[in-house]
Amino acid sequence: MSEVYATRRAQLRDRCNAAGTAAALISRPANVRYLAGAAPQGSVLLLGKSEDLLVCAGPLDDRPTEGRPDEALTVHVLPSPGGDCAVTAAGLAAAQGAESLAVEEHHLTVARHRALTSVAPALRLADLGGAVEQLRVVKDEEEISCLRIGAEIADQALGELLESILVGRTERHLALELERRLVDHGADGPAFATSVATGPNSGRRGHRPTDRRVEEGDFLSVCLGATYRGYRCEIGRTFVIGTSPADWQIELYDLVFAAQRAGRESLAPGAAYRDVDRAARQVLGSAGYAEALPPLTGHGVGLEIDEDPQLAPAAMGKLDACVPVTVEPGVHLPGRGGVRIDDTLVVRPEADGGPELLTITTKELLAL
Repeated sequence: MSEVYATRRAQLRDRCNAAGTAAALISRPANVRYLAGAAPQGSVLLLGKSEDLLVCAGPLDDRPTEGRPDEALTVHVLPSPGGDCAVTAAGLAAAQGAESLAVEEHHLTVARHRALTSVAPALRLADLGGAVEQLRVVKDEEEISCLRIGAEIADQALGELLESILVGRTERHLALELERRLVDHGADGPAFATSVATGPNSGRRGHRPTDRRVEEGDFLSVCLGATYRGYRCEIGRTFVIGTSPADWQIELYDLVFAAQRAGRESLAPGAAYRDVDRAARQVLGSAGYAEALPPLTGHGVGLEIDEDPQLAPAAMGKLDACVPVTVEPGVHLPGRGGVRIDDTLVVRPEADGGPELLTITTKELLAL
């Protein structure tokens, strides 16, 4: 992996040099991990003029489950507790003779930005923008392997829950059980707060579980994800509890399923982000649900659960191969409930079989 991290840092350095900056300070945690490997909380990475440094608040500890930083990096530990790694890194950049420093302005607070200027007044600060996030969009096969394992874990946890008795249990209890099962099967933890929504809550994007109990005839919507070696995947399914689905439930489910299939089938290298969104959105909009649709159809996943690209109506850009994304259309009817179907897939060319589906739990409308 050391060569992988070195290559990533070299790519970023080339971008910085092209922009006229001699050094870069990476402070956003996911970006630090992408370029340096697993690092203690609060660490920053300095791409220095003469040497790259991982600046940490304290000494490295043994964390075999999370991994360790790239061994090729020099680790600089703050001399005393309570310091700011980013501020220290700015001083080190100046000491190396750098005249300019690119920083992640979208991550730094105003106060922290002022502190950088104060400790190294001769440094010209420039905005690095989303340069690292752009590098992270296309994944290598090692990253995709981590996502694939995370998806398998999420599928296992969800499958086991579906085999248990659900009626009478609360949304909150089911969410906690799912998160425990994720860890039992080898996840670092949940990729995000698990959502379990029943009855009138079902189909809501980002619903926070309540003490509402599962009842016969409910729609049950579940959205969960596993984190494996830092990489996060996502799956969402909707079921009917304890009885044959009502006609309106079948109709709504079939509609959302058709929209999700249209979005999945439009994933291909070169496809515009907005076209993927449009493919799913048109199916639901033509059925009269345009006003009930979420702001986007899907998004990228990786070291963060919601990263570029965004599959939304106004999104600019086109998909590349080896980009993992979610496709997650849904409809929520106030007072009645709704349906969400959510998969994580990897964009692949048609010659390689088309989009690779990572989350494989059935999308058949099951009565549990």
